[in-house]
Amino acid sequence: MPSLDDVFSGSGLLAKAINGFSPRQAQTDMAKAVASAITHADSLIVEAGTGTGKTFAYLAPVLLSKGKAIVSTGTKNLQEQLFHRDLPVIKKALASNRKTALLKGRANYLCLHRLAQHGGNSTLVESDVLSELSIVRDWANTTKTGDMGEVKTLPEDARVIPLVTSTVDNCLGRDCPDYEDCYLVKARKKAMDADIVVVNHHLFFADMALRDTGFGELIPEADCIIFDEAHQIPEIASEYFGEAISTRQLTEICKEITLLYRTVLKDADQLEKAGEKVRMLAADLRILFADKPQRGHWLEAMEREDVATQVSRLEDAVGVLYDICKLHIGRDKDLDNLFDRIVQSREKLALFTTQEHDGMSLWYETTPRHIVMHMTPLSIAAKFRRFVESDDRGWVFTSATLVVDNDFTHFQRRMGLEKAKTMLLDSPFDYAKQAMLCVPRYLPEPHMPTMRKQLVNIAKKLIKASGGRCFLLFTSHAALQEVASALEEQIDNPVLVQGSTSKQALLSAYLSDPAAVLLGTGAFWEGVDVRGNDLVCVMIDKLPFAAPDDPLLQARLEECRKKGGNPFGSIQIPQAVITLKQGAGRLIRDPADAGVLVICDNRLVTKPYAQTFLGSLPPMKRTRDLAEVEQFLRQIEHKEAVTEE
Repeated sequence: MPSLDDVFSGSGLLAKAINGFSPRQAQTDMAKAVASAITHADSLIVEAGTGTGKTFAYLAPVLLSKGKAIVSTGTKNLQEQLFHRDLPVIKKALASNRKTALLKGRANYLCLHRLAQHGGNSTLVESDVLSELSIVRDWANTTKTGDMGEVKTLPEDARVIPLVTSTVDNCLGRDCPDYEDCYLVKARKKAMDADIVVVNHHLFFADMALRDTGFGELIPEADCIIFDEAHQIPEIASEYFGEAISTRQLTEICKEITLLYRTVLKDADQLEKAGEKVRMLAADLRILFADKPQRGHWLEAMEREDVATQVSRLEDAVGVLYDICKLHIGRDKDLDNLFDRIVQSREKLALFTTQEHDGMSLWYETTPRHIVMHMTPLSIAAKFRRFVESDDRGWVFTSATLVVDNDFTHFQRRMGLEKAKTMLLDSPFDYAKQAMLCVPRYLPEPHMPTMRKQLVNIAKKLIKASGGRCFLLFTSHAALQEVASALEEQIDNPVLVQGSTSKQALLSAYLSDPAAVLLGTGAFWEGVDVRGNDLVCVMIDKLPFAAPDDPLLQARLEECRKKGGNPFGSIQIPQAVITLKQGAGRLIRDPADAGVLVICDNRLVTKPYAQTFLGSLPPMKRTRDLAEVEQFLRQIEHKEAVTEE
């Protein structure tokens, strides 16, 4: 078996397999630390700067080890990139025959039973969904995996997808008539048989939550678990360690009752009427809140008499539905499953009609048509610590953005990983030569009305100097829309705005036009890899502090105060630093890249905490003079023109 030095050296296996591969000491060091964590069943946290090559640094020791490994990434796109692009390259280089599998969440796989349910009942499906259903039926005749991602003609948010995929709630499991042919069961079986399984964080924590009830399948088998993009874990884990119920879930139950009434249980008219009552009351509850999607404190909402009354009516109606459904148990497998879901909904609704729960935040969020009630733990540290320490296996947490001012404490405290080993690896890029950081002079305060106009003026100068090829990143949709609207009127460059189409379509449009400018919020702050001359300027409107009116954040800040802590210093600043590092990380992705990062927030100069932010960013050349920035951008363009000649 080759050693890690054999893999990563200048004449090693990767150098022979990959054109242009150059050895990086940081990559080799990380690989050895990961191998040690696997061998000794330790916990390891690694911040690996952009360009370190962290993916190969953890895949090589995983492929060279003997046990089963789970690799979890932040998104489905990264998951597919890892499985289809990175893993095959390093497997071939190492001549490894270890079995690998890609496993997505159940909502990504066609459910044959639900497709059949909607097969002959087009009257229950809106007309605009019928054409999508037809596309799925045609594809279903040829697919071998049942992975909905294969249907490229369907948008990511196609309304047909929930109709032809299953959820934990509506899956019949072994009672399903299509169980033997189930694509999800086949994918899970392949994952159970594989040596290395690539999942995403949502799927991992869903499986972890199920483990508490005895149904988690994947995790107990693993000898090593690796989290890439680990900075996302605290928020994602919190979702799965809490409880939630939405009017959408109740509406789905009622729709399925109607479907059963019209097809199988035609004598159960009282059941259908009870379901319709729940559906109407759920819709009426949503109407009591503002049209515009919002978040708020649930207990404060319950202080309103109209909300409390409506929730009480909804609870009573779900109780009636429970009583009637109970009378029909045993008549149909789908109905038995619906009864279980009604029981769970009833129990969850009860959680939101009682008073405060210690260590939990009760909050709500609205979508255009529904309301979701959440009960989220304020800290997952104790629970996650117990989970990590309960089994003898290696744990690796890695990302380009885990430390705050060269300190891992924030991440360690949030995850309960105070005993974990840590490793900080700087990027190999020469930021002092490749990049420039600018905080422009004479900026208004971020909250002042004149700030938006100033952002437009700065953006115009940057776009003119670079000829396009800019990302303009915003901390709010309102700022994004206002600046986008102004730029569309004042510049000739194509202005691509997040929300106008899918993320992938926007990126494709951006990459196909060198004059394009892309404006985005959260989705474009991370997980976007634009290399070379396609991106030479990133402008950020202000420091990305979380919205102060976010109810979950407020609850965490209050909890910190109660314990005598400094919530601004220990929660708000570290989270904003990590987000800023993600946004800044879009700029330099390659040793040959060059570009400018412009942060339009004078707090980076005036506030005592400025050094924490600046100390966490790469060591770029700094300026406050926009003219110097424009000159740097023109130099980049000139170099490119000379190179092309």
